[in-house]
Amino acid sequence: MLAEPKLKTFQELITNASREELIWMNGFLAGLVLGESNGHSSNDMPTPVKVNKISLVFGTETGNSKKLATDFAAKAKKTGVNVKLISLDQYRLSDLAREEYFFIVVSTQGDGEPPATARKFYDHIFHEKLQLNKLKYGVLALGDTAYPLFCKTGEELDRQLQNLGGSRVVSLQKCYTDYVGDAGVWFEQVMNVLAQGSSNGAVLPAIKKSKHKKNYSGTIITNVNLNDQGSGKQTHHIEIEVEGETEYQPGDSIGIVPNNRKEIVAAILTVAGLDGAGLVEYKDERHSISDLLTKKLNIVHLAERVVKQYAAIVKQEIPDTRIDLLDLLRIYPVKDEIQFEKVIEILEPVPPRLYSISSSPEAHGNEVHITVARDWFNINKEQKFGLCSDYLSGLEPGTSVEFYVHRNLNFKLPAPDKDIIMVGPGTGIAPFRSFIAERDATGATGRNWLFFGDRKFTSDFLYQTEIQNWVQTGVLSKVSLAFSRDHEWKTYVQHRILEYSKDLWSWISGGGYIYVCGAREPMSRDVEQAILQVISRQGGKSDQEALDCLEQLKEEGRYLKDVY
Repeated sequence: MLAEPKLKTFQELITNASREELIWMNGFLAGLVLGESNGHSSNDMPTPVKVNKISLVFGTETGNSKKLATDFAAKAKKTGVNVKLISLDQYRLSDLAREEYFFIVVSTQGDGEPPATARKFYDHIFHEKLQLNKLKYGVLALGDTAYPLFCKTGEELDRQLQNLGGSRVVSLQKCYTDYVGDAGVWFEQVMNVLAQGSSNGAVLPAIKKSKHKKNYSGTIITNVNLNDQGSGKQTHHIEIEVEGETEYQPGDSIGIVPNNRKEIVAAILTVAGLDGAGLVEYKDERHSISDLLTKKLNIVHLAERVVKQYAAIVKQEIPDTRIDLLDLLRIYPVKDEIQFEKVIEILEPVPPRLYSISSSPEAHGNEVHITVARDWFNINKEQKFGLCSDYLSGLEPGTSVEFYVHRNLNFKLPAPDKDIIMVGPGTGIAPFRSFIAERDATGATGRNWLFFGDRKFTSDFLYQTEIQNWVQTGVLSKVSLAFSRDHEWKTYVQHRILEYSKDLWSWISGGGYIYVCGAREPMSRDVEQAILQVISRQGGKSDQEALDCLEQLKEEGRYLKDVY
């Protein structure tokens, strides 16, 4: 507590200070405290010099990294910092050696891969001989802890920039699926660095993550195939009754870890000559081999790094490839139980699969609904199934299931009075069922327009009765359907977008929000090209102006995609 004279002076100082001055003082004081905590006295701190120029780059697949970076840039600019905000795929690589303050927000995709927009930059810093002795940097990495290499891209970029001579001024911060809070604290640390100016060598520490994903338990109460006879597809509507309250919003997904197929586990045990009841050590606990292979370990489509480790165990040359464990054992068998236990050690956990939630918290209470397309395909004339879609499709009512909620912060409903345009063919309808049900239950006044498509009207019109009811009650203002196999010429949702281009432009130019959900290729690409044509033709814009307009919609959060 300050003494009275000091308190009076302090109050006068903050009362008369501008917002920018308050932010600067906050950063300076935080720096002093940090210096004390790292064993430096305040007298050892350099004279604060406000940094007024930084580069803030982002690598993104779903848009989360871009949104964070954009928000950070806007906040930094309000303090007087000149921010060069740019996507890594547009960043001029020759500028890197001249950078002074350089901050990266990047996600990790798939099996530890950089997002497509970061690939060029990633390859550049790993394959070019660079000297980055002037560089002061920090990395914010986004990922999901359910995956073994959940923040690999951020980790590798952080390490390589240091290897090239850069000075890390804030520690690598790894953020999980619910990332907003930790990302915000990382940004505050960046602003503290900028407030102090030159670094005294003390690196601001990363935030230790204390909050873990919340797991929910529920019971399957409904599992029905939405496709009629003759479809050739299976799309399951699955309802889960949850124990207690479930915290989610329309646009979120759930993550489910599937069980491996019992017949595959049985085949593995037979080929390896093992008793499934035998106990082995895994993560400091004893498990039966059968239980591990069924519920814990990934045994299909093994990563190349796992295959390499397997090759070392069996002492054989194995080509770089992704392959199922059963096929590995058949072609390159283990010689005994000891070798198999070593194989157990290298196998990675079963990764979760994400499914868009198709229910509404307001309309469906403590139930969570998902829409699952059962996937099957042939490899060497042998029928195989998508692991999680096959698992979920086979769950009977009464079966218990565990899941967690995956927040999708960039796919949310706007204000209730805003118009929304939803493009969701096939299972892309899932989040829009949630959107429409939520808007219906809450009495939202904005108009709702759904574009839906699939193969055939008679067999593949998912949620047909509900959609027709929403049209009759006025919840859905417009529905535009495209069934590709009902005519000699194939009609897709992008064709309907062009067909209704005049009305669509009226909605867009009037402040409407556009949402796209479904397959990345080719659907989302074709839909985006159609939207660009609408903007160009109906808005009277050149191709470049249409691109700029669409980019502006993205910046405003009015063009949102959830594609896979």
